Amino acid sequence: MVDRRNVIAGVGAVAASVAAAASAEGAEVQLELDLGTYATPWNPPDPVIAGRQNIVPVPEDYFMPGRFAGKTALVTGCARGMGRLAAIRLAREGASVVGVDWLTEEGKAVIGGIVKEGGKAIFIQGDISEDAVCKAMVQAAVDTYGGLDCALNNAGVMDAIFPGDAIDYGKQKDLVMSRIDEATDAYWDVVMRVNATGTFRSMRAELRQFMKQQRGGSIVNVASVAGLRGFGGTPSYVASKHAVNGLTKNAAIDYAPFGIRVNSVCMATTLTPMYERAKEILKQRAMSGYKETGIGMLKIDSLLQWSNQQKMGSTAAEQVAMMLFLLSPESSNLTGANFATDGGFTTY
Repeated sequence: MVDRRNVIAGVGAVAASVAAAASAEGAEVQLELDLGTYATPWNPPDPVIAGRQNIVPVPEDYFMPGRFAGKTALVTGCARGMGRLAAIRLAREGASVVGVDWLTEEGKAVIGGIVKEGGKAIFIQGDISEDAVCKAMVQAAVDTYGGLDCALNNAGVMDAIFPGDAIDYGKQKDLVMSRIDEATDAYWDVVMRVNATGTFRSMRAELRQFMKQQRGGSIVNVASVAGLRGFGGTPSYVASKHAVNGLTKNAAIDYAPFGIRVNSVCMATTLTPMYERAKEILKQRAMSGYKETGIGMLKIDSLLQWSNQQKMGSTAAEQVAMMLFLLSPESSNLTGANFATDGGFTTY
């Protein structure tokens, strides 16, 4: 059986070549990339609910040739998960990419892969909660590519354990999520510093450059459904993601007169390394004898996750598809919105 994702990737590569050739000759070209069917039947069928279907997620290697041609995009948290895929897809769609992460080797590998594939990209190592790093990443975009057109503020953490470290709950329990009465300053301070302060300082550096350029721009902040509602046992993460959504609305108001749009995306369960780390923390915590109240886990599935035969959460590719749409000029009428990219989690 032919893997549809490989077919689409091949079509995308050919389409990109055709588009480049047409552009060089001043010609117009129409591109059509077939994503295939919307859904496929359960196999085996559900014996209780007839006709159940699984949504077919957008392939990880799908892209839209030329959409970001001539533009420079900044991506924080580019080493793993959604940030990694966003950087790769932005480059495939024509953008010059500035990738930022505090995971040095993994970040370099992502950017190196983009360059090897023929794309334009550079890597900046650092913690986005440090103002000097935020200034440096924007300056790198200016020095290398002449300016900045859009930014995906994706970097974030759920706990205070450095993402490059292995999980050892017995030694790290003061750094992981917990109820407020059990939470430590170390947990609270790191998560708030990276997610809230880091997003603020990233936006400040990006917006200063946009204002200097006087040609508009687009910012997408990565929040969470935890920024739209409450979640038990994660006070710092919930508070920080509410802060991200608030910063998004604040900036949308202040910068609309200058052609700058600011939106956020708020996902539920998404299959990324951060999700896997959270699962491992909870697993080790349960094994330690920690007793949950159970209230925080009353509802864990989105509409689409519950409807999926394997109860799968969303994929990084599904989230990145929305992020890039909001970054692109296609979303010209959208600003100040906290988009629930959550598979219907907040609908019921």
